Amino acid sequence: MASVLVVEDDQFVRSALIRHLTEASHTVRSVGTALEALREVAHFRFDVVILDLGLPDLDGSEALKMLRGITDVPVIIATARDDEAEIVRLLNDGADDYLTKPFSVEHLSARMAAVLRRAGAGGGAAEAPLSRVIQVGGLSIDPLRRQAQLDGTALDLTRREFDLLAFLAGRPGVVVPRKELLAEVWQQSYGDDQTIDVHLSWLRRKLGETAAKPRYLHTLRGVGVKLEPPQ
Repeated sequence: MASVLVVEDDQFVRSALIRHLTEASHTVRSVGTALEALREVAHFRFDVVILDLGLPDLDGSEALKMLRGITDVPVIIATARDDEAEIVRLLNDGADDYLTKPFSVEHLSARMAAVLRRAGAGGGAAEAPLSRVIQVGGLSIDPLRRQAQLDGTALDLTRREFDLLAFLAGRPGVVVPRKELLAEVWQQSYGDDQTIDVHLSWLRRKLGETAAKPRYLHTLRGVGVKLEPPQ
């Protein structure tokens, strides 16, 4: 059972989501505006937020940025927009997943379950090396404390960035197929490679490198990704 905040101004859609989530034994609170959502997140603890983009007081993409300023709670975007550039921007702004309307309750349940698995403490190879600090070149990663440093300087990583980095660092020099990353880091048997590319881009930026001039993260087109110390 999860604590869910539904941010949706369409009363019909909102009622349907509340009914479905409640029937699935989740605890649900709901609001119809971005400002109400910010107040809810500031005062209550949620396991996941379902955020509509077409809110009456503030565009959902701006609300997402504001939410990310105060909480790391997983956010699933619910949108009628299917523009690829906007979806990439939303992922860059901190969305954990997105659903394009209309979507089935089964699809929502599957996405929620995947997001909650990633956010929780339950299994997954990304958490395997809990008993030791991983050292790869100047990278030091402590999975137990969920802390990472580069050349002695702490890295400010999101939850997903840390999981991806820790998973790759636990297999230095090994090319990891994208399907394996989706299965082990994202806990999904299928998905869009774009999600991996976005998070790799974030990681590269924080590691002070680029895809054109990699130091630690190397992408082998059509094969996968590997992390290894600089030569």
